[in-house]
Amino acid sequence: MTMKHIAIIGAGAIGGVLGALLQRAGYEVTLIGRPAQVQAIRRNGLRVEGCLGTFTVHPAAAEALESRPELVFLTVKAQDVVAALQANAAFLTGVPLVTCQNGIRGDELAATLLPRDQLISAVVMTGANYLTPGTVTVASPGALVIGRSYGPLDDQVGDVAAVLHAVISTRTTANILGAHWLKLIVNLNNALPALTDTTLQRVFADPYLSRVSVRMMREGLHVNGRAGIRLEPIPGVPAVLIRLVANLPMRLATLILNTSARRLYTDVPVLGSTLQSVRRGRPTEIDYLNGEVVRTGRQLDVPVPLNTAVVELVHQTEQTGKFFTVDELRARLT
Repeated sequence: MTMKHIAIIGAGAIGGVLGALLQRAGYEVTLIGRPAQVQAIRRNGLRVEGCLGTFTVHPAAAEALESRPELVFLTVKAQDVVAALQANAAFLTGVPLVTCQNGIRGDELAATLLPRDQLISAVVMTGANYLTPGTVTVASPGALVIGRSYGPLDDQVGDVAAVLHAVISTRTTANILGAHWLKLIVNLNNALPALTDTTLQRVFADPYLSRVSVRMMREGLHVNGRAGIRLEPIPGVPAVLIRLVANLPMRLATLILNTSARRLYTDVPVLGSTLQSVRRGRPTEIDYLNGEVVRTGRQLDVPVPLNTAVVELVHQTEQTGKFFTVDELRARLT
């Protein structure tokens, strides 16, 4: 099937980078975003900076779909999935749609409005920053993993993988839920830049914050184990590596985590999606990251006190705009 006309609903960091790469590769891309981003793109194009070089593309941009595309990528935050689909429902009938949310509930939310066989699920391992309308920064090119949450792999998944692989390394998996869970566990450290107003590189360089990251991941792995979901390797993060983090002494676990982080990240500062939301004055997706571990832990009677405390502190930062020093976090996180 042809997939020349591509729409990306959510023109932020990941959506902007993906749209720019597809536009540069010759696809006809329409970016759907908030007014400031749409106006900036219409006026000057979308500028891409970072580890892939600097270039500008000129995709179409709008606040909502105005025609039916052949393929859609949904790159909004998990909390915005339902509203974004409702706003564009008139032009989504029968169009394959790729969910690209952090956490594990993007497909579940999308399936409340669209048929399950219309959905393809993606785990995104690309690092990108979006703080200023009209500009996105690629911190690490990364890769994607796609599959179906509600069915086996098929030709359509292969067609979408071919489109993506032309611009970013992409593979398919029959265990996309396991891939989402592994990304979720790795992504629990996303909260720490948001609490301290720093980069992920600096988080992993700090001995205390590194230990907090390992402890959060261990809680997530405990919940995952109780849920009985097999972890699926994702680009740059073998499942066996994360299991080592769970079982090794803390000193060795932090060493492995820090070494792995240095391999994943370039010199471009990685802020994490949660800090970017705080800086833009937008609600964060913390309830779908660390909050997902809290929610599932309660369902399965698994205590997760550290992730619970971190969720509360991130919400406090959202509300007050005030960040924490490392010493302040040490005093609040037992």
